[in-house]
Formats: sequence, structure tokens, C-alpha cells
Amino acid sequence: MPRPAKPPERVLPDQTLIIDNGGFTMKAGFAKSSPTLDDCHTIPNCLARDRGRHVWVGSQLEKCNDFGEITFRRPVEKGFLVNWEAEKAIWDNAFLDKGAKLACDPHTTNLILTEAPNTPVALQKNCDEIVFEEYEFASYSRIISPSLNAYNDIQSLYGTPSRLSAIPALPAECLLVIDSGFSHSTVTPLFKGRPIQQAIRRLSIGGKFLTNYLKELVSIRHYNMLDETHLMNEVKEAICFVSDDFKRDLERTWKGASASRKKGLNGDREIVVDYVLPDYNAHKQGFVRPHDPSHGAKIRKMGSLAGAGDTIEDYMTLGNERFTVPELLFNPGDVGMQEEGLPGTVLQSLSAVPTGLWPAMLANILVVGGNSKIEGFMTRLETEIRQLAPAECVVRIARAPDPIKSTWLGGAHLAADHTALKAIQVTRQEYQEHGSGWVGKAFSGAVQR
Repeated sequence: MPRPAKPPERVLPDQTLIIDNGGFTMKAGFAKSSPTLDDCHTIPNCLARDRGRHVWVGSQLEKCNDFGEITFRRPVEKGFLVNWEAEKAIWDNAFLDKGAKLACDPHTTNLILTEAPNTPVALQKNCDEIVFEEYEFASYSRIISPSLNAYNDIQSLYGTPSRLSAIPALPAECLLVIDSGFSHSTVTPLFKGRPIQQAIRRLSIGGKFLTNYLKELVSIRHYNMLDETHLMNEVKEAICFVSDDFKRDLERTWKGASASRKKGLNGDREIVVDYVLPDYNAHKQGFVRPHDPSHGAKIRKMGSLAGAGDTIEDYMTLGNERFTVPELLFNPGDVGMQEEGLPGTVLQSLSAVPTGLWPAMLANILVVGGNSKIEGFMTRLETEIRQLAPAECVVRIARAPDPIKSTWLGGAHLAADHTALKAIQVTRQEYQEHGSGWVGKAFSGAVQR
């Protein structure tokens, strides 16, 4: 009986594009033999329309000077890519326009694209069709975003010897990834680079939720900011911190600004601050300054003496808003949500993992996502996880050097190993032969190739 003919060996192009398609920004860049964070470009993942009705697409937003009442249309909702009409406009601008930094020919380019854990199958199928039928990329892999972090040099974050550059990018054996980003926060245990699917847990609070909550608080107490999403996001990033003693800081704000300033002199953080609002007409950015109770009287006096052409600065005095907003990541019940905070979500995830893996998971916790950059976030998270974890387990928790670009960098390390890349990619020819259903099985590991 004649032996079956061997299938032709798959040949991939040399160029690989990695896209970490986040809800707030898209991190994209080409793989190199020794990738660095500088190879990654951060592109706003949105369409924006200013009050002059000019539409800004993706990276064009960097040229916008007037963010007053600007409205956004985002292709990613609740972590899932649901609007390909908007996403296609952003991708075309970033990857197909002449003169774009990441311009490429999809026919000679491999694509690694991230997706959120537990993405609905219909959205996955739609994504596969767009990539292969609209853009016609030569090959493509769709990977759960937290899993790419396993290909970074994780052990160096814990003070152990780092990986030699000559060794291929093998994934970390056990890793627990906490990803707190724009749309949501997820906890994903990884074993040899692959997610333990039944143990993935999600918290429905991310940076977008925090910004909207801050908008509501400020609109009630100061100015109507419900249409100023961009401004309030900048305010959140500038003034918010995670309290290590919520009750104590709340009592300090109840006693008034003078008490909080007095305690600030004794080494505690000064809670009450002023945020000077930007003047887009004069191209002036907003900024934070220490609170001065007498400043309001000075401004009113200056206003009475000001001439017709003079401008008087507007500012907001912010107190407990600074720490009650990010507190939702640890206590969602403060706004009536029936969910555990991040530390509790970590323990829920571990409960679905074999107990033999608990010590390895707790000793290798990696935190990524923009919310991890909030002041005090890491200290509070580590403290509460240590309190909940079994006493016999060592808890080691570290934040990636760049928590926003970390996922992209892991994908770049994976793509630098051509053998590993070939094992995960699906070619356009395979898609045309087997269809989108087979592609979904191939990405889940259910098909042997």
C-alpha cells in the first residue's frame, strides 16, 4: 500500500506584525530578532470627532489640540472587538496608508493578534474572516492577550537570573497574570504558556468604568463634566491613588482640607489638591497643584479687577475622589456591584486550579494593564493577596517594566523564534482549504498539524 504523501511544508514570510488590540490603545509593531519596547507603537484605538466636527482616526488624534467636548467611537466594547467598520478605518490608517510608520503588505506579512479571554465564537469567526478575506494576511494567529506575557523574561522581575538571549523564547512554566486594563480586569493562570481555561476570572471594572465614575462625582460636586471624557481621564491619571487605609483617609477628608494638609506635613500624603483645568484656546494643559484655601478668594479678587482680554483660570478642588474612584477595583460593592475585588478574584481563579499548582502560581504573579500604574495599586494588591493566600505559600508579585506594552513584547519574543511562530500560525491557504470552523479549532489546540 503506498504511503500517503506528506503535506507540503508551510513557508512563512519573514515579516511578522504583532497587534495587541486593546480597548483604549492599540500596541503594534514588527518583530525583530532582539525586540525592545521601543519597537512598539502605541496608537489610540478610536475614532474621535471634535466640536468643529472634524473626525480624527487612530494616530491622527496626536495632532488634535482641542479636546473640549470631543466624542469617541471605540471598536472594542467590554473588551471584545465588536465594530469592524471602525476598526478597519483605524487599521487602514495605521498599516495601509502610504507614509504610515507601520505600513506593510499583508500578502507578505504574518499577523499575531490578541483577543480577550472568553471571546464569543461569533466574534472570533468574524475576526478570522476579516483578517483572511478583507486584508488577506499571509498567515495569522489569534491569541488570548495575557498568555503572551509568558514569553517575556519573567524571572528577572523577581531577582532571579534572567534568561540568556541565545535561548529560544520558551514560555514560563507557571504564571498568574492579572491584567487590569481599559475595559475590564482579568485573572488568567497560565501553564506552559497556555491558559487554564476553566480558571479564568473577570472583574467588570476597568479604566473606562473608573473614568465614568469620576465624571459623575465631579459633575455633582463641581462642574458638569459628563461630556468631557478625555479631560476626566487625564484628571484620573494625574490625581488618583489607591489608599492603603481607606477608612483613615476618608476620616481625614471629613475633617476638612486644613486637617489633611497638616497631616501631610507629618509624612502622610496630602489628600486635597487643586486641578487647574486646561485652556484649549490658549493651548494650555491642565495640571495638579497643592491646595491653597485662600486661592479662591484671590481668584475672585483678580476677576473683579480683570480687563476684557484677561483670562481667569478655572480649577477644581479634589479630595476623597482621589482614592474612592480606584477603590472600586478592590471593593466593587461600593457602587452596588455583586463581584469580588481583584484580590478576591485571584483566589476565585486559584480555586479552579489543581492545588498542586498553587505554590507556583502564587510565587509567579505578574501584573499588567494601565490601572497598575495608579499610585499605591501594587502595594495594596500585594498586601491583600498575602492576607488571603495560604500561609505556607510564598507570594511574589511584580509589575511588568512597561505594563501597557508588556503583552506586545511577549508576542515579539514569540515571533522572534521562527520555529515557535510556525507552530501557531494558520496560513491563508489552510483557511481557504478548511474554513473558519477549522481555524477556530486550530487556535484552541484541538487540531494536530
